[in-house]
Amino acid sequence: MAKKSRSGGKSAGHGGTPAVVALERAGVTFTQHPYEHDPSTDLGYGLEAAAAIGVEPARVFKTLVSDVDGRLVVGIVPVDRKLDLKALAKAAGGKKAALAEQAAAERATGYVVGGISPLGQKQRLVTVLDDSALAFDTVYVSGGRRGFDVGLAPEDLVRLTGATTAPVARD
Repeated sequence: MAKKSRSGGKSAGHGGTPAVVALERAGVTFTQHPYEHDPSTDLGYGLEAAAAIGVEPARVFKTLVSDVDGRLVVGIVPVDRKLDLKALAKAAGGKKAALAEQAAAERATGYVVGGISPLGQKQRLVTVLDDSALAFDTVYVSGGRRGFDVGLAPEDLVRLTGATTAPVARD
């Protein structure tokens, strides 16, 4: 069940994650979508989240940390698509990208893989949001834990992460 939140109030659900704190501090209207994560699912974290919260996969975005020419960069793409590493490198002003090592991603963001949120990360990383997000009034990203997503306007996601938008998803 979704819970609406707005700055100034105590969060319900999984509130208190750095992502929720960042949203509340910014005064952004958002919804919270906790669900029971099933470690045995074959869907993967993102598609599991879409199914669990009842939202089409094109509106649910996964957060992937990549290494672009030696610096960490966040790519945010729909859960039913893949991150185009060449496009990400170009959008971030680099030449070559590869997915970051899990430990490096977790250390830089403060989150565990499967629950990495683009919001409230320990280090502010260059962030690129797939431009398909702009077609929706609301998009969903990890709220900072496995089994917890938040819904917000894509414009708020861009503003809070300092993201640029570019076509960085592929089939």
